[in-house]
Amino acid sequence: MPYESINPYDGKVLQTFEELTDEQLERAIQTAASRFETWRHTTFAERAAVATKAASLLRTRIEEFARPVTLEMGKLIAEARGEVELSADIIDYYAKNAERFLAPEHLKLSSGQAQVESSPLGVLFGVQPWNFPYYQLARFAAPNLMAGNVVMVKHAGCVPRCAIAFEKLWLEAGAPAGAYTNLLISHAQVNRVIDDPRIKGVALTGSVEAGKSVAGRAGLNLKKSTMELGGSDAFIVLEDADLDKTVKWAVWGKMNNTGQCCVAAKRFIVVEELADRFLDKFQKALTALKPGDPMDAATTLGPLSTEAALVQLLGQVEGAVAKGATVVMGGKRIDRPGAFMQSTILTDIKPDNPAFREEFFGPVALFFSVKNEDEAIALANDSDFGLGGSVFTRDIARGKRVASRIDTGMVFVNHPTWTKPDLPFGGIKDSGYGRELSSMGIQEFVNKKLICVAPIDAPA
Repeated sequence: MPYESINPYDGKVLQTFEELTDEQLERAIQTAASRFETWRHTTFAERAAVATKAASLLRTRIEEFARPVTLEMGKLIAEARGEVELSADIIDYYAKNAERFLAPEHLKLSSGQAQVESSPLGVLFGVQPWNFPYYQLARFAAPNLMAGNVVMVKHAGCVPRCAIAFEKLWLEAGAPAGAYTNLLISHAQVNRVIDDPRIKGVALTGSVEAGKSVAGRAGLNLKKSTMELGGSDAFIVLEDADLDKTVKWAVWGKMNNTGQCCVAAKRFIVVEELADRFLDKFQKALTALKPGDPMDAATTLGPLSTEAALVQLLGQVEGAVAKGATVVMGGKRIDRPGAFMQSTILTDIKPDNPAFREEFFGPVALFFSVKNEDEAIALANDSDFGLGGSVFTRDIARGKRVASRIDTGMVFVNHPTWTKPDLPFGGIKDSGYGRELSSMGIQEFVNKKLICVAPIDAPA
C-alpha cells in the first residue's frame, strides 16, 4: 500500500488510501483539461480572489493544517505551524504580484512595434516530496494557478492526509473542480500522466534518481520540465566569523526539520583557526537537543520521516565509517520507539569515501577543517550538487566575494540557505534546473509569445 499515513514518532498506522484506478485517473485528467479551457480565460482578479481566500484559510486554521504534518512525517509542531504560515505567504505573494510579473513586455525597436505576452501552457503535473508537505505544493501551485494554468499533483506516499487537505483547501477557497487535483497514483501511472498529450509541463522536487526518471520521461515527450533535486550545501566559516552566533545558525541550518531539507547545511567547512572551537561548541549544542514527541513544544529533536529513511541514513553512516570516517558524536539509532536517530558529526572524510559525494538527509553533519578561504571555496565546489550554501564572516564585502565564487544556485551570507516568497529557489549540477518562487518562478510554465507589428512597406 504506497499511500499509508504512519506516525514516525510511534510507528502506528493512522490511515491507508487506495490508489486511483486507471479509469479514475483518466476522468481526473479529462476534468483538468476541460477546466483549463475556462480557467485560462479568468481574470487575474478572479484568480487572486481564490488564492487570497486559500491563504486566509491557512492562516485562520494553522493548527488544523499543522497537525497532519507532524503526525505524518514527524516535523516539530512549531516548525509545522511555520510551514503553514510560509505556504500562506507564498500564495498571497502570487495573488498580489502575478499580474505585474506577467504583464506584456514592450520591446524597443528601430521601426515597428513588438511586445512579448505571457500565456498559460495548460495542465501541469507536479511530483512533490514529503519533507515540506504544504510548502512544496504552494510554491508549485500558487504561481501556476495565478498564471492561468491548472495543476495536478502526485504527492509522496507517506503524507496522503496533507495531500488531500491541500486539495480541499483550494476547493473551499472557490477554485473550480479540476483547477487543483491531487492524484493518489502509482509510479507506473506517473509515466502515464507524463506521456499524456494533455499534460503540457512537468515539475519535480525529489532525489537525483527520481529527477533523472521524470526529466527523462518529460524529455521523451518534448515537455518543459523543472527539477529541484538534492543538495549537499556547504556551511563555510571564515576565521573572522562571530563564533557564538555562527554556531547558533549552524545548529538551525543542520537540524531544522531534523535535517531533512534540500538546503540544510550538510558540509561544515571551517578555517582551521576556528575549527576546534567551532566543533566543540557545535557538538555541545547538538548534544543539548532533546528527543521526544514532536507534538510537545519541549521536544527539540524529532523523528525522521519514516523507518526506511532512518535505516538508509544509518547505512550511510556505517558506510562512511567503513571507509575511514570518524564519528565525533552520535551515529546510532536512539533506543526508544519511533524513527529517531542521534545527532551525528562525522570527520576525516576523504575524497575516496562515498560519504564525500553523498547527500545525508537527516541529523548528520560532515565536518571539514581547511587552511584558508581558497581551500574552503575549492572544497565547497568539489561536489556533484549545487543547490545552496552559506558563508559566515564579519566582513560583508568579503562574504559576497566568496559567495560569488561558490558554484550553486543560492548562497547566503551570515545565514543558512533558506526560502522566502520573493527569493528565487533552485540549483545547478545534480541539484537540478529551473527556478521556483519570486518573479522567476511564475515564468517557467508560460508561453513567452512575441507579437510584432512591422511596416507593410518595409524592405524584405
